[in-house]
Amino acid sequence: MSNILLIETATKVCSVGLAQGNKIIALREDKSMQYSHSSLLTSFIDEVLREAAIGFKNLDAVAVSMGPGSYTGLRIGVSVAKGLCYALDIPLIAINTLQSLAATAVQPGFVNADFFVPMIDARRMEVYNAVYDKSLNEIRETSAEIIDENAFTYLLEKGKVAFFGDGAPKCRAVISHTNALFYDDIHPGVNGLLNFALEKFIQKKFEDLAYFEPFYLKDFVAGKPKVKGLH
Repeated sequence: MSNILLIETATKVCSVGLAQGNKIIALREDKSMQYSHSSLLTSFIDEVLREAAIGFKNLDAVAVSMGPGSYTGLRIGVSVAKGLCYALDIPLIAINTLQSLAATAVQPGFVNADFFVPMIDARRMEVYNAVYDKSLNEIRETSAEIIDENAFTYLLEKGKVAFFGDGAPKCRAVISHTNALFYDDIHPGVNGLLNFALEKFIQKKFEDLAYFEPFYLKDFVAGKPKVKGLH
């Protein structure tokens, strides 16, 4: 049975878990929104391994949230993950942060919507976002977008749209469509990484340690993307 260390630091939440097979057997999270990753991350890793009675030498892989998100948070999480993989000679698994956030929202009985729009705060009225259906099929790829009253109009006219993540309050302030649903308690965490990490581990979809970098999405920050039909 695989032992995969899960790391999520793409936003203000610091989350670490130890997955054994398809279950997280030890978990540490800080949701204080204080950006304490540099002081908490290595301590959390040590604590979850001790709780699970798993030594570093027994880890089979490290899975990390790759972004988009906070530059500092991503840099810390990915640096620690790569360092562990180098030292232990184990593979690195990278997972899109918005996809893992959407996976948290689509759990049965959690959010009732036709479309799921995870959002991560970028700057001013800009957010990183993507669009998924109930089966986590990607309807629109990850992009950066400046939110205004016309954002997501086409999607809202097709059905219920759930907005969540720390960028969603920007939508709440300007979007008043009756099909717009807002959730304040859905944040990135290692629970959202679990299934993707296990699937990639089984399929041996690993990153090249020498060249892997976080998905900062910097190319999109300067302006608003042109996406046909969704604005």
